[in-house]
Amino acid sequence: MVRTRFAPSPTGYLHIGGLRTALYAYLFAKKNGGKFILRIEDTDRTREVPGAVDIIISALDKAGMTYDEGPIVGGEYGPYVQSERKEIYLKYADRLVESGDAYYCFCSKERLEKMHADGATKYDKHCLHLSKEEVQARIAAGEPYVIRQNIPEHGSSTYHDEVFGDVTVDFADLEDNILIKSDGMPTYNFANVIDDHLMGITHCIRGVEYLMSTPKYNLLYDALGWERPVYVHLQPIMRDARHKLSKRDGDAGFEDFLAKGFLPHAIVNYIALLGWNPKNNREKLSMSELIDSFSIEGLQKSSSIFDETKMRWLNSLYIKEIPPEEFHAAALPFYEKYCPNKSIDYKYLSELLQSRVEVLSDIEERAAFLDAFDNFDFELFRNKKWKTDVEMAKDLIDDCIAATNSPDLNAALETLAADKGLKKGQVLWIYRIAITGAAATPGGGEEMVKLFGKKEVLRRLGAIKSALENA
Repeated sequence: MVRTRFAPSPTGYLHIGGLRTALYAYLFAKKNGGKFILRIEDTDRTREVPGAVDIIISALDKAGMTYDEGPIVGGEYGPYVQSERKEIYLKYADRLVESGDAYYCFCSKERLEKMHADGATKYDKHCLHLSKEEVQARIAAGEPYVIRQNIPEHGSSTYHDEVFGDVTVDFADLEDNILIKSDGMPTYNFANVIDDHLMGITHCIRGVEYLMSTPKYNLLYDALGWERPVYVHLQPIMRDARHKLSKRDGDAGFEDFLAKGFLPHAIVNYIALLGWNPKNNREKLSMSELIDSFSIEGLQKSSSIFDETKMRWLNSLYIKEIPPEEFHAAALPFYEKYCPNKSIDYKYLSELLQSRVEVLSDIEERAAFLDAFDNFDFELFRNKKWKTDVEMAKDLIDDCIAATNSPDLNAALETLAADKGLKKGQVLWIYRIAITGAAATPGGGEEMVKLFGKKEVLRRLGAIKSALENA
């Protein structure tokens, strides 16, 4: 059975690049009737952010990626948090020391710093040939140590990657990395191998930054007599032609885009296309369609540039197609943020705005007209296109009040225009300005009356009448 995993570090919000890695692992597992596993790699305790695990789990849930095994849901290969597996790693580290594929290192921080200051580019195997007796004596004396991998000094390693083909790395380019740190915790370089094997991971899908270090992991698999997984390395997502989309540079994470008003699946749909081409070249795909279409053969060797404008366009398609009640539920937090405490029909406002926003944060601009009446500008009555002015507004204001009280507002305004020898657009402009104080609204006079309510519109018209008379 295919088993893939997503193994993030709990260092903050889920970055778009990490979400894409998780997505490809999820899609491949589901396409092949397999299982998708979530594992938390928290061996670097200094970088851990409180609450980050909950944020990661919540993000996967919002993105529609349900993991089959992992924290909270459990599974037969747990625990799924590396800090809870410390004794497992120590057991296998001891096996590697016994076989000569790893060794104890007692070098101080000062010696390592001097070694690099003198020009060394990697560790010099200084502790490799310590006798077993000396090692035991120094450990017994309480001397701090780490356990390092013993990389061959000569030769090379070749392995196959499903995206990049055969990859060859000279051992001379690899360092004797630390497997177990002085605090007894494993490094990523060690823990990921142990956990991937023990959890039965068949396909290792991860970033291209691990492409050249994979031979180190293969040496560990071979030393322990284990079968290597299938490797799938992914090119990074770029923010431009030269720079990667990076958490350190402040590039947005999944939650940031949700806060901007992107719909979860629109984000998922867009990032699925950053590095993968479906055979039919379609751009809008549901999760089930992504699963059906996904294949490793469609993954690209070249990196992709993140285009937020393109994602906005895709998001607008989803917004227009979701059921009105779903749009309204998604829009409510943005009403609370941008236009709270308004005596209006918010559900009807959603009807007016659904086809007029690309992302939900557009509500801030699209709903700005709600506050326009409080800062009424009489100059808005002057419109060159419609040849309207304040004097025309004075002449029409009583008729506008009468039209509002009529059973058919549109018909009454059309009749008013005909009676006054005006174009319909002239009357509609005067009426909209009079009841909203805004030149741009999502809908005309009839929609605004329905939104604000007849009583409020009449109050506004009365106030404008008084103001015009005193102008």
